[in-house]
Amino acid sequence: MKMVRTVRNRLLAAAIFAAFIASAPKPAHAVSKEIIQLQTQVQQLLDMVQRLQSTMDTRFGVLQNLTQQTADQAKQMSGTVNDLQQKLNAQAEGVNGKVDTVSGQVQSLNDSVDELKTRIAKLDKTLQDMQAQLQNVQAQPAGMPGAAPAPGGPPTNPAMGPAAGPGGQAAAAPAMNQAPPLQETFQSGLRDFNAGHYQVAVSEFQDVLHYYPLDDLAGTAQFYLGEIAYNQKHYDDAISAYNAVLEGFAGNRNASAAQLHKGLALLAVNKRDAGIHELRLLIQRHPRTPEAASARSKLNGMGVRITTAAR
Repeated sequence: MKMVRTVRNRLLAAAIFAAFIASAPKPAHAVSKEIIQLQTQVQQLLDMVQRLQSTMDTRFGVLQNLTQQTADQAKQMSGTVNDLQQKLNAQAEGVNGKVDTVSGQVQSLNDSVDELKTRIAKLDKTLQDMQAQLQNVQAQPAGMPGAAPAPGGPPTNPAMGPAAGPGGQAAAAPAMNQAPPLQETFQSGLRDFNAGHYQVAVSEFQDVLHYYPLDDLAGTAQFYLGEIAYNQKHYDDAISAYNAVLEGFAGNRNASAAQLHKGLALLAVNKRDAGIHELRLLIQRHPRTPEAASARSKLNGMGVRITTAAR
């Protein structure tokens, strides 16, 4: 475009110069043949300039039309892209909503399965205790009132029970240990744990496990035993305690925290693959919990791709 303007300007200058020469005063004698030729050439130049100007105007109009069409198409394309982006965003939101719904359903299903496992474990423990009691009853028929005395043993009286031993006093059966109150024992262990009195807290939590193995607080007591070992950096003991929570008290509310700390304990003892597997399993089973968020952050910090492991 700039070159066209330059050519046009030069032609105009030449035409003006030629017109100036043609209009210069002429001698009185007749116009020579050369002057006539020069005027003819000037006129031709003027005609060429006019045709060039007309051609440039036409092409400029075409260029303006093309530019306008391009701008309209770009605007239309921008609108199409915006519409497509909105549709994609809407679809992404819908997919995210479905993923969240599925995640919630999966977590609910896992919680139900864990609760069922806990109930089955408690029922199995109850059956084992009943079987042990039955075996004890069947193994002690001689001690029952009215039973025949064992050979060489002291005579028995059905009304009075076992005969008196030396000194005239009856042989007393060993007294059973009285179970401590559940709530008081657990709360006392929790206070000692928070105060850092770990040795005392261990004894109290173990009492809860010993005397109330089927109660829900037993699973929580087992979790705190793992926490005590973890805080003291006894990672192998902590892993064992967390395994007891996950296997025997899978429906406990501290199960996700137990799995998180188990994974961290495995990493602390240089069991990288096992620790990563445990953290991924936590994300799969409890995807919407704060513990799962901590597991994701830990894996991201390690540069590990987060994928859900198969159960």
